[in-house]
Amino acid sequence: MSRPNFLILMVDQYNGTLFPDGPAEFLHAPHLKALAKRSVRFANTYTASPLCAPARASFMSGQLPSRTRVYDNAAEFASDIPTFAHHLRAAGYHTALSGKMHFVGPDQLHGFEERLTTDIYPADFGWTPDYTKPGERIDWWYHNLGSVTGAGVAEITNQMEYDDEVAYNATRKLYDLSRRQDDRPWCLTVSFTHPHDPYVARRKFWDLYEDCPHLDPEVGTIPFEEQDQHSQRLLKACDHDAFEITREQVRNARRGYFANISYIDEKVGELLDVLERGRMAEDTVILFVSDHGDMLGERGLWFKMCFFDGSARVPLAIAAPGWEPKLVSQPVSTLDVTPTLAALAGIDITKLKPWTDGEDLTPLAKGTGTRGPVPMEYAAEGSIAPLVGLRDGKFKLTLCDADAPMLFDLDADPRELKNLANDPAYAETLAHLTAQAEKRWNLASFDAAVRESQARRWVVYEALRNGAYYPWDYQPLQRASERYMRNHMDLNVLEENQRYPRGE
Repeated sequence: MSRPNFLILMVDQYNGTLFPDGPAEFLHAPHLKALAKRSVRFANTYTASPLCAPARASFMSGQLPSRTRVYDNAAEFASDIPTFAHHLRAAGYHTALSGKMHFVGPDQLHGFEERLTTDIYPADFGWTPDYTKPGERIDWWYHNLGSVTGAGVAEITNQMEYDDEVAYNATRKLYDLSRRQDDRPWCLTVSFTHPHDPYVARRKFWDLYEDCPHLDPEVGTIPFEEQDQHSQRLLKACDHDAFEITREQVRNARRGYFANISYIDEKVGELLDVLERGRMAEDTVILFVSDHGDMLGERGLWFKMCFFDGSARVPLAIAAPGWEPKLVSQPVSTLDVTPTLAALAGIDITKLKPWTDGEDLTPLAKGTGTRGPVPMEYAAEGSIAPLVGLRDGKFKLTLCDADAPMLFDLDADPRELKNLANDPAYAETLAHLTAQAEKRWNLASFDAAVRESQARRWVVYEALRNGAYYPWDYQPLQRASERYMRNHMDLNVLEENQRYPRGE
């Protein structure tokens, strides 16, 4: 099959350690477990950057934040950067998005021909960090631990309302595609905001985890003075000192998070059911991925924004015609999604290779190739200078001009409790990985670019809030005169065209 359809299922903040070979056994996620069984599962997949907007821009383009210049959740994603939606659309695909992608700036499509919902987050520069004020909390939008203390049950929330809408519009779109009124192959990206905090779930999902044995973190709270420098800054950024977090609150937050994985699983099941009943499953590549993870109280840390596996490791499963289901342990990246989709669609994007950071996973999936060291970057809230990371085989290195280096052997120390950077036995490994990092990054230049971007955006944001206000938030288009029955339509033709399967 040379031109498959693509159904991309993206979730937000799904901790990849809970997806070692499909969803962990204790999770109630039957649809995701069934999908994983027929997929190639990439057990050690890392985000390009552990924060929403940078991660998503990198996922869509195959470029690190230092190339996209999407350093944080308020940095513009430039219109001249090709995404997988551009590549597929140029090759004759219909491209559509239902849900979140956290595009910042006036371009809210980035190659998608159609967008079915608005976004859940703002599209302007209001969430810009400020490296000139290290340690300052911007209280009205920085994360705080209220998501932990407020965990519990509700039947409707801001986020549930959004994901219910995302699923409804995606389901409706799949029904439209099943009618075969457009001969083009298609790519539908469905992007949910769960299981992202706040950790509030519907009762029917919450009750699934009443006796869950995984409500306590594996690694308990590490005293503040024993935390690494970046983790200390993250705790301050989350206003840690203003909260007394109890064990019961930790357990409730984790329970709400697990429950929302089950909520998402139900949505995924609905979509896959329509795909099957619309007789499109055999011709469709299904890709499941998250933008980044969530520390979930491990080490006393919450949310993301660091390179520990709970934050930086994500699920990635691809069910593709011709791909035998298997588990791949080689570390890979969300940067690899765009070149892999292009390869599956038969699109040559090699002319962009000098400016991309991702690699085609097709050879790895078929057992005929490998993947080089996996890079990561972070330059947003909670940092005072850019952090960079490399996962190479069993080792993970983190570097930052403001901090001491961190080196972990993930085979021997999967919980990342023993920093080997000062261990003479690993001096050669540290030197080797540091040399690789220095070939890829100039940290001083990276820092200067981030500071310039922040300074520009602080000026522009304040200016655009004065006088007439024209926000960039996406407004979905609805052509009411082309829906259902109207007087410029032939009723008999309409009813026949809108029915699928026909003649049954």
